[in-house]
Parts: sequence; structure tokens; C-alpha cells
Amino acid sequence: MDQNWDKPDNPGNNPDKWAIPEPKKEKRGGFFRSSFGSALLGGALVAVVGAVLLLTGAVKSSGGTTTTIEQTAAAPIAATSTEEGAGNSNGGNTVDEIYKADGNGVAFIESSIPAEESPEAFNPFGESESQGGGTATGSGIVLDSQGHILTNNHVIEGADKIEVKLGESDKEYTAEVVGTDPASDLALLKVSAPSSELTPLTLGDSSKMEVGDPVVAIGNPFGLDRTVTSGIVSALQRQNQAPNGFSIDNVIQTDAAINPGNSGGPLINDAGEVIGINSQIETGGNGADGNVGIGFAIPINTAKEVITELETKGTVEHAYLGISGGTITPQLAEVVNLPTKVGVLIASVEPGGPAAKAGLKGGGTEATIDGENVTLGGDVITEAEGEKITNMEQIIELVSQKKVGDKMTIKYLRDGKEQTATVTLGTRPAKVEEASPQG
Repeated sequence: MDQNWDKPDNPGNNPDKWAIPEPKKEKRGGFFRSSFGSALLGGALVAVVGAVLLLTGAVKSSGGTTTTIEQTAAAPIAATSTEEGAGNSNGGNTVDEIYKADGNGVAFIESSIPAEESPEAFNPFGESESQGGGTATGSGIVLDSQGHILTNNHVIEGADKIEVKLGESDKEYTAEVVGTDPASDLALLKVSAPSSELTPLTLGDSSKMEVGDPVVAIGNPFGLDRTVTSGIVSALQRQNQAPNGFSIDNVIQTDAAINPGNSGGPLINDAGEVIGINSQIETGGNGADGNVGIGFAIPINTAKEVITELETKGTVEHAYLGISGGTITPQLAEVVNLPTKVGVLIASVEPGGPAAKAGLKGGGTEATIDGENVTLGGDVITEAEGEKITNMEQIIELVSQKKVGDKMTIKYLRDGKEQTATVTLGTRPAKVEEASPQG
């Protein structure tokens, strides 16, 4: 495979941008800590501060115009120890030790996109594009000796052929799609490769990670296979938007360099265990699409739950509440005279959805407060499943822990009076925009 397509002096073969629309910026110090956007809970989008979140796959087009990417992919990082096997000062493995142990367990993935499948879906910025198709490239994690490989759904979505290379080998294997889950942006593949060529990686426990912990990313940024970068866990419990418009919870933020093509590759702790799947980056805007030190990885604990369902059923059902709203702050409560200073104000309820059937109501009065458009007059959620609600993220987390058909008890205020609703959670639609009057 031609490894020169990412170079600025070869613009005809540069990778296109994998991206999602620019999220609305959260106003620090303003009235809101969460977005009052149009997302429908059962995972809703909670705004992430910044410009553009890029899904970190890479696309090169076989025809038509493409977007030139002028950044240079990060080079592999040398070990911090001068003595092989010495480990780092914290007792963990050095970068080169992790790379040597885990590098062969990272797959290089190429997805062939047929011409009829490459309109705006593969060009979110809306540039004019021919129907010439293209190739998406990304990374994957070898899970077992049977050939199962975990990657991001956006790496293989819409592909009619998926080729996988393992370790340092140039041999290509055609992958079968075992299952996909657009809501968590994960996909499970399988290749018929001999066990001798498969190096399964150890899956860790992402709940044990702490801010400041060292991490290593291995992947194929801009098609440069087996690239390693290192950094730390910058933050925990972020929420990012999946390509289908719903949110992904408990996302890990890292400053390890992640770029287009890293999608689906592992984020690894200093014990050599996979604790996340690299998926998105934040670029800082101004047309840039390379790494600026803010990357996001889906926690491996989330993936573990998804993998089992993908292997057995091919799809994953997610519980769905069917509301949109935002966190109440004391400032907001004072300005609009709300009956409580904490909770979640429901902006809208999906007609015919689970929340609507349980009697919850959204607002009907539009207002602009501190530069943000807000829908007022809806119910205020104060408690769910016996837990006091102080922010939108709590509700998202509670719903994500439930299964379709589970009941959820919600206490809310309407006209200053406390009421209780029992919601039977439904099945989340495939996309936010597909939510219908029937829920």
C-alpha cells in the first residue's frame, strides 16, 4: 500500500476529514453546565468545550476533491529508560516495553467505500465531492486467537470490503463484520488468520484509571502504521457525541497524540493493558484537524459490555428515556424563578416516547439567557431511582445502566409541587433525527 498519500505534496491522495458537526460551546461561568440541545436522553449529547471533535479515522478518496491535511503524524517515542526492562520510576513499563509487548496486537484496517456510499456522510463539512468512493483507514485491537478485532464503527461503516493487516506483516486478511453499535461507535470484526499471527491484547479496568496516570496510544495515524505516542490521562468522565447523535459516557481524555487513522486503536496503561479505544480528537478550530493535545478514548469497560452483545446478537439495544434538557444552576434558578436551585430542567419530551407516556412534560416558552436559547416551563427532575439529581450527566448515566423495558422512577416538580412518574424505558432509535412521534 502506498504510504505517501498523507503528504502535503501529494494532495490528490490526501485523506479526507472524519468529523462530527461542531458542538455548541459550553459557557463557563454562565447559567448552564450542560447543553440544552436537541438530543434525546438515553444518551443525549452534552456539549464539550472546544471547536471541532474529529472522529479519528482517515479517508482517502479515489476520485473527486479531497481535503488536504498538512499536519505531520507523530513519530514513535523512544523509551524513557536507558536500560531495557528497567521500567519507569513508578514501577510500570516504559513506552518501548509496552510497544514491544503490544504493538503486534494492533491491527491496520482499510475499508473500501463504494461510490454510492460516499456523499455527505463521509464529508461532514459539506465540501463538494464526487461519487468516486474511497478508502477509510483506521486501527483495531486483537481480542483473541479466534481472530476477533475491535475497532470504531465509523472506521468500517458503509464499507463493502474490509482488509486487515496484523502486526508487522504485510499480508492482508478480509474481515467479516460480526456486529456494530453506532451508539457506542464500536464494531466487532473477525479475520480467518492463523493463531500464530494473532497477538491478543490484555483488556484492563478503565474504572481504576486516575487523572495523571501515564498512557500509551498505538495506531495508524495518517496511514503510518504502528505509530506509538505517549501521555497521561488528562480527565475522566467526559461525554462525547457518537456519529449517530447520542452520547458516549465516561470517556477518557488524554494528551497522548491521536490523529486521523488512530480510530479503533488502543489506549494502554503502564501495565500494558488496554483501558480505552481511541476515537475522537478536539482540534481547536480554524480549519485544523490534527492533534492539539486533546484526544478521547471510549473506556474499555464500556466496550466489554458491547463486545459480548455484538458477538452473540450482532447489535446492541440501548435504553431510551426520550427527553432533552439541561442542568439547573443557582444563577438560572434565580433568573427564571425556579422552585429549586439544583436539578434538571426538561426542555422537550419526545412525543409518544417513554417519558411522554409516563406523563413528563417539556417547556413551551422560548427565552435567551446569557446568550443561550432556552426552553422554559418544563418539569424539573429532582430525583431518579432514589438518587438526588444535580446535573444532566447523572440522568444519562442512570439510563445507560438500564436495559430496554426496565422501569425508572423519577421525581419531578411541576408548578412547585412534587410528583412521581414511573417510566418504562424504550429502545433508542438508530439516530437522534430518527426519533419519531411514536418514540
